[in-house]
Amino acid sequence: MNTFTPTKIKGVFEIDFFNIRDDRGAFVKTFHAEKLKAQGLETDFKESFYSVNNKNVIRGMHFQTPPDDHAKIVYCTSGSLIDVVVDIRKNSTTYGQFITVELSGNNAKGVYLPTGTAHGFYVKEDNTCMVYLTSTVNSPTNDGGIRYDSFGFDWPTKNGIHSERDILFPTLTDFNTPF
Repeated sequence: MNTFTPTKIKGVFEIDFFNIRDDRGAFVKTFHAEKLKAQGLETDFKESFYSVNNKNVIRGMHFQTPPDDHAKIVYCTSGSLIDVVVDIRKNSTTYGQFITVELSGNNAKGVYLPTGTAHGFYVKEDNTCMVYLTSTVNSPTNDGGIRYDSFGFDWPTKNGIHSERDILFPTLTDFNTPF
């Protein structure tokens, strides 16, 4: 982790990971507790998982509610995607605003998300792998989301592939945020 660039949403950072590329391929360091700690960010991650995605998939917008809310670090190890983060903290000056970050297997970037943000992404190519580190374990009871099309982001496709669950989430306006 070389640099943490603050975004317009408080507590959300774009991360440029330490990486070396040569004729053999690439070496990328995606987690360094002391560097996160120096930024005042969560370092005690409890779970890691990944998803492999087809082109035109839209996942999101996901989060966990208290008491199982979590910070997360996300990054892409292969393929490419547009990562989207929405502030759902009712007292935040950037409530309802979003940021996007291009993540790919080639750019060695990630995003740090604090609690109170919703996360999703649009997949630009087949076999895109997204990795997640979370500061709490998955809690189906507190697993939530808002509709992907309810906060003003202009998704790159009108024919995205969605889960039924994601389509049934409430809009940002209809969601009673606990954050």
